[in-house]
Amino acid sequence: MTGPAARDEVLARIRTALGSSARGSSAPASSARGSSAPASPASPADPVPRTYRTSGDLGTAQLLDLLAERLRDYGCTVRRTTPGQLMIAVGEALGQRGARRIVVPPGLDVADLPAGVDIVADDGLSPAALDAVDGVITGAAVAIAETGTIVLDGSPDQGRRALSLVPDYHLCLVRAEQVVGLVPEALARLDPGRPLTWISGPSATSDIELDRVEGVHGPRTLEVILVVPRTPPMNGSVRGTHREPRQV
Repeated sequence: MTGPAARDEVLARIRTALGSSARGSSAPASSARGSSAPASPASPADPVPRTYRTSGDLGTAQLLDLLAERLRDYGCTVRRTTPGQLMIAVGEALGQRGARRIVVPPGLDVADLPAGVDIVADDGLSPAALDAVDGVITGAAVAIAETGTIVLDGSPDQGRRALSLVPDYHLCLVRAEQVVGLVPEALARLDPGRPLTWISGPSATSDIELDRVEGVHGPRTLEVILVVPRTPPMNGSVRGTHREPRQV
């Protein structure tokens, strides 16, 4: 079966699968005389059961512990600090990395970086220019503890998408109030019309033989600084007793 008849068969099966009650309400497109476009079936009632969780019940300290654990599982370095100590933590991270030329989005205030760190303004830097810097610092829109995912939405403190994809080192600043437990909670905070970048660890891919290669689609190294109003008491990890080193 080919051509319009095959198309009609596929559409008929889709209508049946969706539970459409509009059977027979319109003729198949191939049989409509003088019609320039196929008839659209009536939209069925949503048949998908939506019983998944839409909110979590973890407190802030537990959310931060879970996010840190997930990020470490992905191979990220995770630090915690307070707002007053943030630039110290950033300086330590850059120093340990040996990063000296850093791209910073125009809306991110990092004026107190240590001496010797050169801030490169993004004035439309080319991919080659971005590839030549030592790294990038950005903020975040939201972070999801359960999946260990950080979402950027192109806001002024995050910059355009290329900033978090081309440089080999990404230092991301995540504030405690930006951390949610579940994906539906994150979606409720995000604007789907913005350019969303979902980051779950450093860029990595595997071929058919499962050879892992890092840095193909984005930074090879992702480091995250969690900024909390005050250092919460350590609860250990959610699944054991592993404790995250603190940078305060």
